[in-house]
Amino acid sequence: MNDIWILSGFAFLAGLVDSVVGGGGLIQLPALLIVFPHTAIAALFGTNKLASIAGTSMAVVQYSRQVAIPWQTVLPGAIAAGTFSFLGAHSVQFLSPGLLRPIILVLLVGVGGYTFLRKDFGSVHRPKLNGRREAIAAIAIDSILGFYDGFFGPGTGSFLIFAFIGILGFDFLTASASSKVLNWWTNFAALVAFASAGQVLYALALPMAVCNIMGSLVGTRLAVLKGNSFVRGLFLAIVSALIAKLIYDALHP
Repeated sequence: MNDIWILSGFAFLAGLVDSVVGGGGLIQLPALLIVFPHTAIAALFGTNKLASIAGTSMAVVQYSRQVAIPWQTVLPGAIAAGTFSFLGAHSVQFLSPGLLRPIILVLLVGVGGYTFLRKDFGSVHRPKLNGRREAIAAIAIDSILGFYDGFFGPGTGSFLIFAFIGILGFDFLTASASSKVLNWWTNFAALVAFASAGQVLYALALPMAVCNIMGSLVGTRLAVLKGNSFVRGLFLAIVSALIAKLIYDALHP
């Protein structure tokens, strides 16, 4: 019972962080691995996905009520992201994801450094493309990052937000809201795979899902209330945490 309370607390925190800038997996999944070190990893991954998609669903609902999500751009991209995430997951058997770690580390350092130095980056919602051009650009971005999410994963949310701001001209709040729709789709595809294989610990996943929803509710309200500066600050914190994790994994394979 104590384990469930501990993991529920981490699920709340993960839901809060993930609803704003992504990166909830940095909190929730390691907690599961630490508390249940002898449980099959696939079952822990499936449990994590069920808890995560519950919070992501809440984030999508909350953002859609308070932020103007460009659905005509986001929905085609979401379908592309889910499709290529599936392909990426199946590509793991042909190429080791570990080969990407140095490249992703360099890219994250670049993303964090650029965002830190450009104080006005993502402060204003000023779309650079219109109509079909924006939708095509979003499909291209989401296909690439969807494949990456299925193949490797760490930092997908951060890369999505950065791309939406840098390429499409979104502000941080709109980029974060849009990324949640895509994140829901890729999580759903993964959850279906884990659930169909019986790799979800429902007695653990359901209370974690409730707490993840509560954290997501708090996170989205904070993001809308405090605006772009809050999202930008948390974005930089998560990117820094991802960089630290990748360095640690490289030193302790």
